[in-house]
Amino acid sequence: MASELCKTISVARLEKHKNLFLNYRNLHHFPLELLKDEGLQYLERLYMKRNSLTTLPENLAQKLPNLVELYLHSNNIVVVPEAIGSLVKLQCLDLSDNALEIVCPEIGRLRALRHLRLANNQLQFLPPEVGDLKELQTLDISTNRLLTLPERLHMCLSLQYLTVDRNRLWYVPRHLCQLPSLNELSMAGNRLAFLPLDLGRSRELQYVYVDNNIHLKGLPSYLYNKVIGCSG
Repeated sequence: MASELCKTISVARLEKHKNLFLNYRNLHHFPLELLKDEGLQYLERLYMKRNSLTTLPENLAQKLPNLVELYLHSNNIVVVPEAIGSLVKLQCLDLSDNALEIVCPEIGRLRALRHLRLANNQLQFLPPEVGDLKELQTLDISTNRLLTLPERLHMCLSLQYLTVDRNRLWYVPRHLCQLPSLNELSMAGNRLAFLPLDLGRSRELQYVYVDNNIHLKGLPSYLYNKVIGCSG
């Protein structure tokens, strides 16, 4: 298996591949072959889903400087190193189904990031620096342990899809109503007791999911024609 892996990476380096698929390889460590010499300078998309990785190398950005998409779904990663912030061209980062407890503030340096998926982890909070992601369109943080959302989230001016299902939210920051591009907001399965009165006022917001919030007793009038699924 090791020799096959080295061969796959060597061919990718030699032929200047833009895509590399290393899913289902039973990897416990980031392959050193990927970081050898000058790395894979031409690589744009790296798929490493369903392995057993626990961390990422500090020199990832140095060796893979043109990475645009990084898929790490279903590993055992606990901490994302600060070096992740140096992947300045990254547009898509999938860390769903890991063991994440912390998202480092350096995530806010990924100014080209459009899609961030952190579902099915053990996060209790998100750093305020998430608000620096001006190009972010999709944020999935469902099935974590979040008690609230960062106040600066409203600064993600391109955010269209926000999924926060199955967390421990008991309120929604009023600033969230200021997201100018938000089209779909899903907050099902939380502990919400009320929603901001201005939620739904934006014409862009078309779909709101708030089912399975057993303490939610009423809805803002702006949501009457937009809510799908409500147990309140």
